Amino acid sequence: MKVLLFNGSPHKEGATYTALMEAAKELERAGIGTETIQIGSVPFTGCRACRGCKGKGACVFGDDGLNDIIEKCREADGFVFGTPVYYASPNGTLLSFMDRLFYAGSAALTHKPAAAIACARRGGTTASMDVLNKYFTINQMPVVSSTYWNIIHSNRGAEEAVQDLEGLQTMRNIGKNMAWLLDCIQNGPAAPTADSGNVTNFIR
Repeated sequence: MKVLLFNGSPHKEGATYTALMEAAKELERAGIGTETIQIGSVPFTGCRACRGCKGKGACVFGDDGLNDIIEKCREADGFVFGTPVYYASPNGTLLSFMDRLFYAGSAALTHKPAAAIACARRGGTTASMDVLNKYFTINQMPVVSSTYWNIIHSNRGAEEAVQDLEGLQTMRNIGKNMAWLLDCIQNGPAAPTADSGNVTNFIR
């Protein structure tokens, strides 16, 4: 089994990365492979709503690396998306990436567990988590929780993140819960087939 960890921070080895690595340690301890993908420093543009990806499972503008990542997602079993907090919201590059990933490659992620983690100096973490969790819940993905909200605090990168002992503990428990859920999924029944066909385009 394998879990992909997405670092939405432009700082390759900053606080968000530190949090992701804490979860990764527990996954690897459970025998689950991990791979970290740097998103925050890659110039991903937003979705153009061209609908060119419909039925293809790939973005027609995906030569920026998106389609390669979709293929990695097909082979992966779970995901952790990490973001720094910008104005009480996730990093804009990460959101542009996730809009396109979930629009073009949703089938590669469906029914696979995911966790969202947020890093901030102080506030905006739960609002950012809420944004990321909506991608998972619209795509039939089990949301991995922890023993507190999936957050860590830091204003000065990794050196402050490692001082947030509760935050680090929360990240480790995300890894443990992800490992447990993956084991349950692997040894349980097949995922259900969702009803489809009805789309409401009006609000009364």
